[in-house]
Amino acid sequence: MSKRNYHSIFLIFGIMLFIAPHSFSQSKALSVGAVAPMFTAKASQAGNEFDFSLKKALTKGPVVLYFYPAAYTGGCDLEAHTFADLKDQFTAAGATIIGVSADDIQRLNSFSSDPDYCAGKFAVASDAEGKIAATYGLTLIPPKSGVKDVRGVQVTHGFIPRTTFVINKNGKIVAVFSSETDHISPDEHVKKSLEIVKTL
Repeated sequence: MSKRNYHSIFLIFGIMLFIAPHSFSQSKALSVGAVAPMFTAKASQAGNEFDFSLKKALTKGPVVLYFYPAAYTGGCDLEAHTFADLKDQFTAAGATIIGVSADDIQRLNSFSSDPDYCAGKFAVASDAEGKIAATYGLTLIPPKSGVKDVRGVQVTHGFIPRTTFVINKNGKIVAVFSSETDHISPDEHVKKSLEIVKTL
């Protein structure tokens, strides 16, 4: 092998080592005690778009950050409806609710204002490429052909596993719930989160 070829292979290998850790999401969700990664995302509340900042929200108190697969699908609809029903209790506890999915902002404008679901009571943010989810250790599941929402509309985006993080005002994760590992229903994510923020 020539010296030139050796250097080329070494350079390529070095680049791969640098890229690899930054190219893949963590294999496991962040756990209790971890510092919550800060993010800003395009969000919608009551059909109105704005830039949601986790850092800014934490200045007001704890934040319930919940990732969900897709707007207008059974479990996600139940979860959003339950958050909306209990929103006054979260507010009384000083907590902010932010839902995050891979839905585009147009779908979220509709979902956030729909009286049967978010009912304009809390914001939902778009993480179309799953970049925010990845910082929390969640892997975006590729879209599947033929999947439709409850309205009969094709769902073309990927799905983020249903996972809820309760973050205290200091930016530390104090609780994590996963439907996959904890085997809890979508509405239980809401009720357990409320129990915790009431103690913070």
